Amino acid sequence: MEPILLYDTTLRDGTQGENINFTAEEKIKIAERFDDLGINYIEGGWPGSSPRDNRFFKLAKDIKFKNSRLAAFGSTRKRGIDPSDDYNLKALLEADTPVVAIFGKSWDLHVEQIMNNTLEENLAMIRDTVEFLKKYNREVVFEAEHFFDGYKANRDYALKTLRSATDGGADAVVLCDTNGGTLTFEIEPIIKEVGGILRKADRSETDGSSIKMGIHTHNDCGLAVSNSIAAVQTGAVMVQGTINGYGDRSGNADLTSIIPILCLKMKYPCMAKKNLSKLKKLSRFVSETANMIPLSSRPFVGKSAFAHKGGVHVSAITKVPRAYEHIDPEQVGNARRVLVSDLSGKSNVEYKAKELGLKIGTNGYDSRKIVSEIKRLEQEGYQFDIADGSLRIFLEKFTDQFKPLFELKSFRITIEKNKDQPCLAHATVKISVNGTHEITAAEGDGPVSALDNALRKALDKFFPNLDTMHLVDFKVRVMDGREGTASTVRVLIQSRDQDQVWNTIGVSKDIIEASWQALADSFQYKLSAEEASSSGKLNPASKGAH
Repeated sequence: MEPILLYDTTLRDGTQGENINFTAEEKIKIAERFDDLGINYIEGGWPGSSPRDNRFFKLAKDIKFKNSRLAAFGSTRKRGIDPSDDYNLKALLEADTPVVAIFGKSWDLHVEQIMNNTLEENLAMIRDTVEFLKKYNREVVFEAEHFFDGYKANRDYALKTLRSATDGGADAVVLCDTNGGTLTFEIEPIIKEVGGILRKADRSETDGSSIKMGIHTHNDCGLAVSNSIAAVQTGAVMVQGTINGYGDRSGNADLTSIIPILCLKMKYPCMAKKNLSKLKKLSRFVSETANMIPLSSRPFVGKSAFAHKGGVHVSAITKVPRAYEHIDPEQVGNARRVLVSDLSGKSNVEYKAKELGLKIGTNGYDSRKIVSEIKRLEQEGYQFDIADGSLRIFLEKFTDQFKPLFELKSFRITIEKNKDQPCLAHATVKISVNGTHEITAAEGDGPVSALDNALRKALDKFFPNLDTMHLVDFKVRVMDGREGTASTVRVLIQSRDQDQVWNTIGVSKDIIEASWQALADSFQYKLSAEEASSSGKLNPASKGAH
């Protein structure tokens, strides 16, 4: 079975997604992670298009990639000029990458109505550009932009653009579903036809080379992964995509799904198993670097990908995991999670307690009593299936195993509003750590921000590593609005450090009290994890919070 080549374009096409930005230095760190994972090609950007991409390629010259080939991306020569006079092509050569990816138009609509070009000149632009780059011993990947739309509109012309690329000496031809509107059943016959044409154009008898066929899909119909897999099954040997599916509009094909499907489901030799287990960490690293909240429902690598809530499901996976799991989550670096809620049975509680390293049933609190109490609390507004951090603390408190790392003595918050000026929030917190009292005050951009700042300031004297902990998300929900401003509210806080993400919850008729509950649980959870790690015990956050 022929190996499938993985071509990552997170650093170029991925950055066209809304709110996705990387500095040159961040792109270098991500590229090094891709290399470590074993990605075959890394498309670094478009040299000449921005100072950031120019700096990236300058920095990349000092990096010795072990597994990956770096690619610079650009367009065909401009209309009516020689390739040697084209500024963008010169910039591609100056990037000094072993691979150059060139896109050209394959849809006659774009050629004639968007570019105001002739069909003949467009073909010449493709051929001339590829020939020019091949003279400089570059591996050239031709990306046929809008190929599938072009094929459906004018089949003969779309195929001529591929012929121009292969006549110029292209090493690979990538068929792009640029608008993301092609359906899977449409992909397969087109891939088959192109595959047959490329085999006839094969140069293996003359120079020992064969022309690789690739696929590049977008997710506008939610089919980017499906279309990529169908293309591979039909003959494509290069798959382009991005980590986490980042990209323009609805995104690109998500390599965090494509890679395990190819490796584990289809048994294609595209990545070593030891590297496959790094996939979740890579997904998290890219989302962290992009400052994007990880998508919990993302297949394979998402926090919820192997989460189980129903009691029947949990009872089954404790006996035979594959009863409700299509793969072993550890194969992609993920972990099984059992959720506890008002839908839970005692199997959920027993599994979760074991996962968190807690003993139940030895002090008069069996799993049935715990389930009953959880259901009562969820009637009041708690939701433990989305707050693993608070669940752990609840189980510890309910079974008399809770050892607080700090205790609140009191806090006071004041809000000051002067005419047209923004509100100012001030918080004073008094806590106790092992009998030692600490009083601190701080300001913030709101009451919860001020409370957070004051608590951090107080705890910093005893726990110096809290600067690695950051608030990711803060949500407030009114549970039942019929009581107006006296309604019960639920506050959910998501926090993270360099290794993990965890959620905590608070419920009260007072929004500040609910916020304090969630905030205090978050710090207790973090400090408990730090203490367990330093003492050599199992980090309670290492399994329960992902």
